[in-house]
Amino acid sequence: MKAARWHGPYDLRVDDVDEPRLCDPRDALVYVDVSAICASDLHVWRGHAPTLDRGTILGHEFVGEIAAVGADVAGFVPGDRVLAPFSTSCGGCEPCARGETACCEHGQTFGWVSGGRGLQGAQAELVRVPLADGTLVSRPAELPAELSLLAGDALSSALFAIDAAALEPGQSVGVLGCGTVGLCALVAAQLERPLQVLAIDASPARLALAERLGAHPVPLDERALQRIRARTEGQGLDALVETTGNVDLARAALGLLRPGGTLCSVGVHDGGSAAHLPPESAPGMRLTGGRCSARRLVGRALELARARADDFLVLLSHRMPLGEAHSAYALFDRHPGGCTKVLLQP
Repeated sequence: MKAARWHGPYDLRVDDVDEPRLCDPRDALVYVDVSAICASDLHVWRGHAPTLDRGTILGHEFVGEIAAVGADVAGFVPGDRVLAPFSTSCGGCEPCARGETACCEHGQTFGWVSGGRGLQGAQAELVRVPLADGTLVSRPAELPAELSLLAGDALSSALFAIDAAALEPGQSVGVLGCGTVGLCALVAAQLERPLQVLAIDASPARLALAERLGAHPVPLDERALQRIRARTEGQGLDALVETTGNVDLARAALGLLRPGGTLCSVGVHDGGSAAHLPPESAPGMRLTGGRCSARRLVGRALELARARADDFLVLLSHRMPLGEAHSAYALFDRHPGGCTKVLLQP
């Protein structure tokens, strides 16, 4: 089969590889209808994941159709249309019972193999899904495949971020970084009936999309803080969701908040953690975020995708054949105006 494999920084090749097989009676094999490039995949593309094995198949966002199931899989049969969150979960351990599926004692992330151990990704024609009953979710027949795909990562992460921000009606909230997760978070924030939702980004094209989705655009420049304070009676934002993956921006985001405000950081950070902040830089402020337990949130994400389908379809800017994966990554890395989400189709 064909699969997009990482061979080193900026070296992604579509290779012929052996098809995956059922390795455990709880496994399923899924024909991939469509996969996507996530912004976190760009860290690997750029060589910022030195422990990843060369030859790893990338990709953790996908939807497809069941090809085969192991003997112990009870909830799915060949032919079922499914989506998956970005990591697997058993559904039975203590973290899963708490809804913290990202912390599953047996979970793995698709597209991450290090030292010969891990799970191959879904930018391929066929993908193995361990712990199928606890991981996979049936796809709604009436929802386009691409929107179901968003529910497995971007939309679930957006809901997680807004939940963590703990907004109250009438408060102000900003989203720093209007990539796919950020744009989805702008929509999710509106469910909490805030006084205003501000979109903060350096890209005019992404700000235009954010405005279309109901947010007030704020260019990310030397006047950003001035503009935000002008809209918040000089106080700053009650809450800010940071999705950039840039440590310096995550730290600078504290200056956009009112005293005692909340920073929710859900970006996958390059070169450090946004949590590495000296206490004096955040007096009285609440810092939250982390890794989304997407499996728990998929149902809500699908409901939101259904309710705002036309808006979310606009975010899917590019569709390219799997065979052009290298060009697709290069395009997404440049993120020219209007490039928000790149889909790969086998």
